[in-house]
Amino acid sequence: MIPFDLNKFCLKCNVPDPADFISKMTRLYDVLLKTNRDVNLTRIQSEEDYWIKHVADSLVIARYFPKLSTKEFSLADIGCGAGFPSLVLATAFSNLCITAIDSIGKKTAFVELAARELKLDNLEVITGRSKELNRKVEYIERFDIVTARAVSDLRTLFKEARKFIKADGQFIFFKTPEQAAIELPQVSRDAQKYSLAWEQTEIFSLPCDSGKRLFVYSV
Repeated sequence: MIPFDLNKFCLKCNVPDPADFISKMTRLYDVLLKTNRDVNLTRIQSEEDYWIKHVADSLVIARYFPKLSTKEFSLADIGCGAGFPSLVLATAFSNLCITAIDSIGKKTAFVELAARELKLDNLEVITGRSKELNRKVEYIERFDIVTARAVSDLRTLFKEARKFIKADGQFIFFKTPEQAAIELPQVSRDAQKYSLAWEQTEIFSLPCDSGKRLFVYSV
């Protein structure tokens, strides 16, 4: 059961084909539940929890950064876990070329499995640590967008993925208001030497008042 109007939510997030997206996210839920019985991938308390705190929470980035729905960007999801937001965004927006990165093999194996199930040809999966990949020539200035959700503090994320971004690229990180209040001043000081500034979006609520969120992003 989807506890909110997901079709309407998709339209607000600029998803071009909400029906196809919802169908594939339903399939992803089945695959995730089946795999989660044997491998601890992510915490899902209920089907409602999946739709709100995994799907909607991942998709809402496109509401605040609508360019993700229209332009051909290369996007890195560092610490991708079980594929949120990378699987959600790859499903919603075929214009994005997404690289899902995680150091835990069982999680990247699942993301690869789910990508095959959903027939996503715009998603690449890499097993590795961002702080190590960040030093490799093939990943330096490779991505237009670098994002992360529920992974680490902003200073660590910036330090470990700083070289990933193209000269005109952008970091966009999922955060709670409480996290941003502490971490934004810290990362702003660290980024000054690179002539990089940081801002945050408005605070918003997930569907069904399931938590407050915002995005911290580079400018």
